[in-house]
Amino acid sequence: MADALPNVDRLQCLGVANTIVPLLREIHRYEETVVFPAYEAALTLAESKLACTNRLRAEHLEDECYADELTEALLAIGHGDRIDNAEAVGFMLRGFFESVRRHIAFEREHILPRIGFSGL
Repeated sequence: MADALPNVDRLQCLGVANTIVPLLREIHRYEETVVFPAYEAALTLAESKLACTNRLRAEHLEDECYADELTEALLAIGHGDRIDNAEAVGFMLRGFFESVRRHIAFEREHILPRIGFSGL
């Protein structure tokens, strides 16, 4: 989508806009209620003082706020608004997805192996 700007598929923009926030919130809820408690239970006492789950929870909030902003932009595009600054919209898309990729990579490398999950 970012690479196609300013000639994006408006229906695709609407689809992503209507999906991204609910999906992200559901994933975060699962991580915070299932994955993080399992990880925290697997830590030693010394490690628990260094637990990264508080930082990851804060990242969840940041990601959701950013997803809200991205949703607004995609809804506007999907409803026919002109894209005045395609570079800025592309930057928003790439920035959001890069942040989510880093978050996932960290969890795959540090959290999931600790709780015995290697399915990803």
